[in-house]
Amino acid sequence: MTEILVLYYSRHGSTQALAYQIANGVESVGAQAKIRTVANISTTCEATESSIPSSGDLYATQADLQNCDGLVLGSPTRFGNMAAELKYFLDQSTQTWVKGLLNGKPAACFTSSSSLHGGQESTLLSMMLPLMHHGMLLLGLPYSESNLHTTTSGGTPYGASHFALNQNNQLSDEEAQLAFALGKRVALYAQQLLK
Repeated sequence: MTEILVLYYSRHGSTQALAYQIANGVESVGAQAKIRTVANISTTCEATESSIPSSGDLYATQADLQNCDGLVLGSPTRFGNMAAELKYFLDQSTQTWVKGLLNGKPAACFTSSSSLHGGQESTLLSMMLPLMHHGMLLLGLPYSESNLHTTTSGGTPYGASHFALNQNNQLSDEEAQLAFALGKRVALYAQQLLK
């Protein structure tokens, strides 16, 4: 079965809500969504975390990354960039890169911000850079997704997004449908590539 890794970091739950909707899209076409998150990091010293979180989704391993058939990567915006926690995880994927284990696999990105112009598109672009170095095939949302024409909250051609005003984790209808469509799109491409 085609396995799509939905890998995210979320501090307040908005990015996690998108991840779950993306996973629903992945599974709508018979693929398997593997949802994983990354551990918090410390700004003052090397953080130590249990290998299994006390609650929520499991932490991703490099093996999860290496063995996926496709990847959907998500992070909240941090000054127009991906969160350090996710970048830290990706920075440790050198062996995956050296071996070319992600080369030619489909990938997409998603994000959440607490302000409408909080850097959603630049955050999505920042997450695409390491995926390009890994040789992945980047997918966005085409304008054939009619919700891109009507959304007044999140959703961009660069990937799914959520406008989390006042840390509101509730996705709008358009945001939920676009996240679902993104997961479905990555899964369909992965299935085609595996034929």
